[in-house]
Amino acid sequence: MARIAVTDGLSAEAQTLLEKRGHEIVVQYYQPEELAAGVLDDFDAVIVRSATKLSAEVIAKSQNLKVIARAGVGVDNIDLLAAGKAGIPVVNAPVASTQSVVELTIGHLLACVRNIAKSDRSMRDGKWEKKLLKGSELAGKNLGLVGFGRIAQRVGAVAQTIGMRVHAYDPYLPPKVAKNHNTRLHKSVDTLFANCTHISIHCNLTDETHHLVNYEMMKKMPGKSSDGIACGNHIINCARGGIVDEEGLLKALNDGILATAALDVFEHEPTPSDYQLCRHPNFHSTPHIGAATIEAQRRVGIDIAKNVMAVLSKKKCDYVVNKDFLSR
Repeated sequence: MARIAVTDGLSAEAQTLLEKRGHEIVVQYYQPEELAAGVLDDFDAVIVRSATKLSAEVIAKSQNLKVIARAGVGVDNIDLLAAGKAGIPVVNAPVASTQSVVELTIGHLLACVRNIAKSDRSMRDGKWEKKLLKGSELAGKNLGLVGFGRIAQRVGAVAQTIGMRVHAYDPYLPPKVAKNHNTRLHKSVDTLFANCTHISIHCNLTDETHHLVNYEMMKKMPGKSSDGIACGNHIINCARGGIVDEEGLLKALNDGILATAALDVFEHEPTPSDYQLCRHPNFHSTPHIGAATIEAQRRVGIDIAKNVMAVLSKKKCDYVVNKDFLSR
């Protein structure tokens, strides 16, 4: 029997699954100072989402942990190298939220080009601005995907059914994968932006991708689509905050380089009450809800519970993200 800390919540089904295997579940959010003081050293496993930050300092005080689990995809809130050096596998659940993130991405894309959020705000103010809210179609436009993994491939498939031409930049992707998805693969992110009026972000946040999408990169976008329509430029990010330079994004909106932009993820979360982007009429946002569906949360919980049990039982787990760092 293992003692498992659940710091940021977990589905009831997942908790039941763990308890039926005889594990003790402690659902409790711990403040950063409690983590730094070693509160997790009393546990065999910890399951976190994005709120709990497991730094090298925290991990050093948690040497009894046998597994760290991220109930979701992104693991930038966990020091993978420190966990690996301590011999603690870090597992995640990368598949469970795919469909939900795909649908939100498409939703933001449609909301941008058809002024859905802008129209709603206008009508709430008692206005009827039909003549001012002319949008554009997605069909016939070039959609550029920064990163072409699981989520981006599905976004591309949906976009193609709408009639978009899909482009991608992913330096780690075998060209045949893009070809199999009827997608044009670019050798540089610069040419991707130069060819696409619609951009969606689907890569991890790393030193290499931090502020990859900046003001100068946005200036490369054509503004006019390959079908001859002056549809403007549009950027969506439902991946990780920090990939898009938010100051540059605001400047691009103010300067007319971007027609619209939408974010679900931010460099600093939660955003401050005076967050300037939210005041721009051509920007809309959601509070990091890509995986926030009933279906995704159920799948995430069950998947992460299975991964935790696999590690605790010393069985094979396909979702160990720091295996290259493990020292024992």
